[in-house]
Amino acid sequence: MKKMTYPSVLSIAGFDGSGGAGIQADLKTISALGCYATTVLTALPVQNTTGVKSIFSIPVTVVEEQLKSIFDDILPSAIKIGMVHTPQLVETIAKSLTENPNIPVVFDPVMVATSGHKLIEDPTIKSIVTHLFPLASVITPNMDEASLLAKMEVKSLDDMHTAGRKIMQLGCKSVLLKGGHLQTDILTSLYFKEDGSVIEYEYKRYETNNMHGSGCTLSSAISSYIAQGESLENSVKMGQDYVHQAIFHAKDVVIGKGNGPLNHFFNPQKLIKYEME
Repeated sequence: MKKMTYPSVLSIAGFDGSGGAGIQADLKTISALGCYATTVLTALPVQNTTGVKSIFSIPVTVVEEQLKSIFDDILPSAIKIGMVHTPQLVETIAKSLTENPNIPVVFDPVMVATSGHKLIEDPTIKSIVTHLFPLASVITPNMDEASLLAKMEVKSLDDMHTAGRKIMQLGCKSVLLKGGHLQTDILTSLYFKEDGSVIEYEYKRYETNNMHGSGCTLSSAISSYIAQGESLENSVKMGQDYVHQAIFHAKDVVIGKGNGPLNHFFNPQKLIKYEME
């Protein structure tokens, strides 16, 4: 009898008790897209649909032990990284990634809350740029995060083009700059490829408050498609398509008093089995 397995995706991210973002959003997305999700918890934010109330740190040694435990048992086909809020955590995660260099990494640099408040300090940003950017296959900043990284205001599509080129110079292999904060009816994102070319993606904007966890969902969706064997470029496109549909199918639903979650299971995929070598 042949032995079978599922493509595995590891989420290294923070917690969201309200279920819409962080590891919870990653678990839903990875499962809906036919992969097997494993997790390493990096932080315990206290939050709900109205915002982040506080953040409690997970000891670095605990994160290190979690990483070792997963890599010793269930080697992921792709890795998604979300909230990493101290330089020590950055270095711990980077060390683990360098010990497993052939696994694609999608990094969502969670730096700014929906309210506009910075979630991490400048030394952590510097450590992320130094240690994690070179290891990531793609990073997925929104416009606020791009503003921090490029050290400029990012308010327009022209600003996005300028900021994306600056971020690429920080040592990134590729950058998907999300345009969700553009004040336009059409949402445009820009994918800056390693070869220097740029791809524009356009999506219709839906009138909805249900956008909580869209960035987490996107990065874990891209990781899931990579784990299933899609190319990075295809995964970037397919991940955005999935998020766009998940927003559409949740746009009129009321959950919570603030920004509600996406509908991750609008069209759940049957788990795909892969033969083990």
